[in-house]
Amino acid sequence: MRLALPISLALSLAPLATVRPVTAIAAALSLDLPAASEALSDLDSQLDSYALPVGGYVDGVLPVLPLEGKVHRGSWRVGSQGLTSLQLLAPLQEQLEAAGYEVLFSCDTLGCGGFDFRFETEVLTAPAMHVDLSDFRFLSARKGAEDHLSLLVSRSANAGFIQMIRVTAPESEAPIRTTALPAGTGTAPDVARLTLDNGSLSDTVPNLLAQGHVVLEDLTFATGSSDLGDGPFTSLSGLAAYLNSDPSRRVALVGHTDAVGGLQGNISLSKKRAASVRERLIANHGVSAEQLDAEGMGYLAPRAPNLTEDGRKANRRVEAVLLNTE
Repeated sequence: MRLALPISLALSLAPLATVRPVTAIAAALSLDLPAASEALSDLDSQLDSYALPVGGYVDGVLPVLPLEGKVHRGSWRVGSQGLTSLQLLAPLQEQLEAAGYEVLFSCDTLGCGGFDFRFETEVLTAPAMHVDLSDFRFLSARKGAEDHLSLLVSRSANAGFIQMIRVTAPESEAPIRTTALPAGTGTAPDVARLTLDNGSLSDTVPNLLAQGHVVLEDLTFATGSSDLGDGPFTSLSGLAAYLNSDPSRRVALVGHTDAVGGLQGNISLSKKRAASVRERLIANHGVSAEQLDAEGMGYLAPRAPNLTEDGRKANRRVEAVLLNTE
């Protein structure tokens, strides 16, 4: 049975591993999702713009195709622990190609540009979409001159996530319409009450909420060491206040290095530094361990050229990345 939803989405059973067909906007497009899928976001904008990635993030640049038209933004949660990100994306790519779409670009995690790709491309705000920085895949495609789309898939510990952004020709008489998530989900916290002991508000939290990630600029480490300095560090006080005010909030601490030395050694060092920050937040600031992940990217996500000491210094950092509460 096919159920017509307000944005022309449709769900029903299909033979591929027990799946639900999903019809997107404008011209008919039917994609099969696993049967355990549930819609998280369902947004239409009659006249809007979208920068469609058509290449990986390299040397500070993300190649995009600027698009304008009717934009549909949808996302789904797949309640299955057994599917990898490749198993989520591959069947969708096959269906797009069968429907006449030309794949412009596809990539996985580091091939996309890792951390930087994730934050340069458009991602729906949590809880509508969750992206694991160590495991995500992306695809952009087109059909003719006026039908473009992107798919972004990733996983949490217990679910898969799929995001589709599709741009088609505008419909002159169709209204602009959005569908809000249920009240109380995905809302920004009350930043005004996240004050430090001295009464001042750290800019760590406002920047984290505005950008989805923030560099913990005041942290110090001994050269070549993962040992965090004694502090105190204002960035950690602000971050701890944000996390302690709501136990459902989660962040990933992501370490980065300069490009001196081998990749594996730098990934190991960057992850150890992130782990040191995690331990400090738990031991000194009372943050729950369940609210913190620690990962390392080594030198794979620079924010400055590694050709100068200033650039290398800027690249040696730990960032906090806002996560879904899944």
